[in-house]
Amino acid sequence: MQRNLYLTTMPVDQARKIYLEAVRDDIRPCPETIKVTDALGRITAEAVYARFSSPLYNSAAMDGIAVVSARTEWSSEASPVLLRPKTDYMVVDTGDPVRKPYDAVIMAEDIQETPEGVLIRSPAPAWQHVRPVGEDIIAGEMILTGYHQIRPIDIGVLLSGGVTEISVFRQPRVGIIPTGTEIVEPCENPAEGDIIESNSRMFEAMIRERGGIPKRYDIVRDDLDAIRESVKKALDENDIVLVNAGSSAGTEDYTVHVLREIGEVFVHGVAIKPGKPVILARACSRPVVGIPGYPVSAYLAMENFVYPLLSAFTCRKEPNDRIIRAVLSRRLVSSLKHREYVRVRVGRVDGRYVCAPLARGAGAAMSMVKADGFCVIPQEKEGYEAGETVSVSLFGTTEDLDKTLVCIGSHDLLLDIISDLMAQEPAGVRLSSTHIGSLGGLMALKRKEAHITPSHLLDEKTGIYNVSYIRSLFPGEKMVLIKAVRRIQGFIVAPGNPLDIRGINDLTRVRFVNRQRGAGTRVLLDYKLSQAGILKEAVDGYDTEAATHMAVAAQVACGEADCGMGVYSAAHAMGLDFIPVGEEEYDFVMRQESLDMPEVQCFLKLLGSEMFRNRLNELGGYTLTDPEIVRIFNNV
Repeated sequence: MQRNLYLTTMPVDQARKIYLEAVRDDIRPCPETIKVTDALGRITAEAVYARFSSPLYNSAAMDGIAVVSARTEWSSEASPVLLRPKTDYMVVDTGDPVRKPYDAVIMAEDIQETPEGVLIRSPAPAWQHVRPVGEDIIAGEMILTGYHQIRPIDIGVLLSGGVTEISVFRQPRVGIIPTGTEIVEPCENPAEGDIIESNSRMFEAMIRERGGIPKRYDIVRDDLDAIRESVKKALDENDIVLVNAGSSAGTEDYTVHVLREIGEVFVHGVAIKPGKPVILARACSRPVVGIPGYPVSAYLAMENFVYPLLSAFTCRKEPNDRIIRAVLSRRLVSSLKHREYVRVRVGRVDGRYVCAPLARGAGAAMSMVKADGFCVIPQEKEGYEAGETVSVSLFGTTEDLDKTLVCIGSHDLLLDIISDLMAQEPAGVRLSSTHIGSLGGLMALKRKEAHITPSHLLDEKTGIYNVSYIRSLFPGEKMVLIKAVRRIQGFIVAPGNPLDIRGINDLTRVRFVNRQRGAGTRVLLDYKLSQAGILKEAVDGYDTEAATHMAVAAQVACGEADCGMGVYSAAHAMGLDFIPVGEEEYDFVMRQESLDMPEVQCFLKLLGSEMFRNRLNELGGYTLTDPEIVRIFNNV
């Protein structure tokens, strides 16, 4: 056998591009449905939505007693209040249901037992130590986007949300053929001239780490016919085949001859050191890679040419842990008793990393799904002030953060849809969405802690949405308002509307659940109450707040409220009835300079896409137009 001569030594990037294009049709991802309990490390093939809320009911967050908050408001150290069993309180353990009329929990250590009952020395505000239904997960909300790698915390949240099966991309099977007459297994006693075979075991680990299923074959001696038969067998049983060693220019390097005989060789030799004698081939509609025998060369070949094949099969993106410095968007207070790990979302805004804290409760598992990393508060510190620079330990890469569009403001289900669509974009852009209400979002935009703010703030004087608020908050700045979405706001009520709620006047006779201060929905409610001449105090539950439209719907669905104001899509998602109040504008606010960002351009493209329109129509209650860019210059 003559020596193999390299016709060219091709640049790595060029070789990879040629090869991936040549085998493109052979490495397309394919979905399959598996049990959630078997899904660790797998990649979701589509967005996953919760079937149940968590908690399923209002529950005690502490061991103690459930009380009626109104009966405790006059208690003090000087004048303790006596509560009697069954009449004024009931004993609860952590996780027990808290049912009407009880609406608060007092910890066991804060009560004094007496023969007549218990004494309390401080008032218990409504919802103290009570986990409301859907505090963590709300039925119908998106738990995971498509193209998401499933982590241990994700499995727990999926099961808590009632999801037991999930659609993921199939794992490719990778055949590994070690070759060489001088190669021996590690368990044998090597003689002079023997080389212990270890590369294939490294390949197995690398393939598993990247989501594939390795199958290692027995060592094949340097024999043309033996290598040919082993390769054919591996092609029948796998999606990818790796042939280790025998790829160089020696007289006994047979791999390239076999692959030319049974398939097609696209590249033999790349400009990389070490690792030059790589073979990139295709046979029987399968990618085949000839990998050099030296371990470092083999590792580099795997990283440069096999990893892209595995990624194409699995749609997997590989995170790397790292620590960055980020500006804290909100004050964090902590105790000196312990080190605290605060979950944060992170994005790059105005040339700096900004981190926004997420829910800190031990039961808030969903915040782990949403988090980009941890901000660790040391035991000796009482916290950090807003605007302070802190260290963040990332779950993913800074590359992910640099391609993240930071969105803070009003909540709507359509943001989940855009987030899912962005996750599928080839550019790898992300949407990081935090819901703190329209006004809170505009304040974050003013502090340059967000790129874009969804807002629907109605000016009661003019009847125009958002413009007056932008002029007031951003004097002298060139701002942009993106108009594309109108949505129906109204009253979310139980199926069949048993209390016959028809309009704003009916709120004085039912139990209501409101949105948080600064939310556009709350501004709209206040406007409607003012129009009708109804005092806020006349609405039972006006001060009961929910952070999102879905949280409002969850309170109505479980019977804790008779009615709440929100969007039609939230009512529809929870199987509830809906009384329309009117259509409103749901706009997106940003600085003009942000329009050129690739992430913003991707957002605008998806906002006007047919895919987004179809997904929005499934939710119901929206009118979508082509995105209109309204520039607001005269805002001094």
